[in-house]
Amino acid sequence: MTASTSSKLSMIGVVAALLCCSNAQNAFAQSNEPPDRPAVTVRGQTYTPRSILARNMGTEQDQTTAFPPHKVIGNVYYVGTKTLSAFLITTPAGHILINSTYERNVRTIEESVKKLGFKFSDIHILLGTHAHGDHQEGDALLKTLTGAQVMVMSEDVPALQAIKPGGKPHPIDRILHDGESVTLGGTTLVAHLTAGHTRGCTTWTMKAVDGGRTFNVVFACSYRSPATITPDIEKEFNRTFKVIRTLPCDVPLGDHPAQYNLAAKYARLKPGAPNPFIDPDGCWTEADIMEAMFRAQMKMTKN
Repeated sequence: MTASTSSKLSMIGVVAALLCCSNAQNAFAQSNEPPDRPAVTVRGQTYTPRSILARNMGTEQDQTTAFPPHKVIGNVYYVGTKTLSAFLITTPAGHILINSTYERNVRTIEESVKKLGFKFSDIHILLGTHAHGDHQEGDALLKTLTGAQVMVMSEDVPALQAIKPGGKPHPIDRILHDGESVTLGGTTLVAHLTAGHTRGCTTWTMKAVDGGRTFNVVFACSYRSPATITPDIEKEFNRTFKVIRTLPCDVPLGDHPAQYNLAAKYARLKPGAPNPFIDPDGCWTEADIMEAMFRAQMKMTKN
């Protein structure tokens, strides 16, 4: 082996090691590998940061396998995967999608939309809950396929601009601010800044008419606190946990299905039976869990 060849092999080894470490760091950043403490018990169920993340994300297969597409209530439909929510809001003037999820899931979402009898190309507006790849990485591809206008909360713009699968720039057609609304075909969604999980974490609300009654639907952003809670994040969460409980709510939904017990509710979805997604008593269960964990993390940090 020549000195030149040895040098090249050494360099390849260094690059491989760097790539390995980089991939490991990326995986760590995505999952944060949270600890198994503190533990909090809410409504008889005990949670830790690790168990909450595992509940939300499931396996890689769960993240990419379609959950049966179905009507939630009124003109609201579920078109996401087993652990990553995507919601289709249909109108006579075209449709709105909340969360594109991972780019690799966009075609899966497309198939779910088609199974419900709607045209994927009729999606005219794309919204999101927050600037993490598992919720908004697919924005660029979905816009390419449908021409949808991508609308995002202003505080999440920098983080979204950093999400560029395959080097594609992240599309942003309209920047929203707290309390602004998005309207299409007689349906209006209101954007509520519920920061903490990300700087622009957005909880969406709308009214849905079903069976001659009007229901308040809440598409909740994640309220899970990061491992390191800075003074700014503490301030954001203190505001968020107050704000969300002021929102009228009959139908609680979330950007991870486990946040509103999708699987259990879907199993009770029967013709002629009460709609299990109408659950005003469960509107703030997830908020109660996340706030209890947030307070416990703060206490542990300060001790």
